[in-house]
Amino acid sequence: MTSVRDNGIDTGVGVLDKAMAIVAVCEHRPSSAARIAQELSMTTSTTHRLAGALTAHGLLHRDDAGLYRPGPRLQPRRLTALARPCLDRLTKELDETSQLWVPSGTDRVCAVSTVPHTELRVVFDAGLRLPLTEGGSAAHALRGLTGPDGWVESVSTRTPGLGSVSAPVREGEDIVAAVCVVAPLFRMPGSPGHAYGARVAASAAEITRLLAG
Repeated sequence: MTSVRDNGIDTGVGVLDKAMAIVAVCEHRPSSAARIAQELSMTTSTTHRLAGALTAHGLLHRDDAGLYRPGPRLQPRRLTALARPCLDRLTKELDETSQLWVPSGTDRVCAVSTVPHTELRVVFDAGLRLPLTEGGSAAHALRGLTGPDGWVESVSTRTPGLGSVSAPVREGEDIVAAVCVVAPLFRMPGSPGHAYGARVAASAAEITRLLAG
């Protein structure tokens, strides 16, 4: 049987260590209170009490099946961890810059940016913050403004000579992020959507499936 100490840091503040051990279990996989209690050698009543408090503070979320998952306060970290390998593959496959944008109030933030090894490439630093309403395909995807194939493109919207295509990442009914590929227009035959739309939409769908557990 696994102990609480084995799953987290022993700070000597028992209730905090127990609470964060519960979070660690749920980050690994969605779990019921009974399973968490068994895994951490805790009583079910204590697990219910702490999981309920963690849910109230947004560190956990209890879904319709009664399973506890990482809550909205932890979602950006979990989302980034799940998305990064997908974007690495996308960049390697297309040899273009791939990004993950997440909403933050009235802005959008670049959470992940992977760049190719080509001499001429588009570089966006992770942490870049732009208005959610300011142009670009990622802004449109985050607002659900996509076409029937699940992607949206932009051509020289923010920067002349650059094009991009984006697709939304969903958790349940909510759009929680957008996958975006951006590149010089001369390397996009036809249009950004024609060149990369299907692949970007597939990457966004893969991250959506990973978020669903």
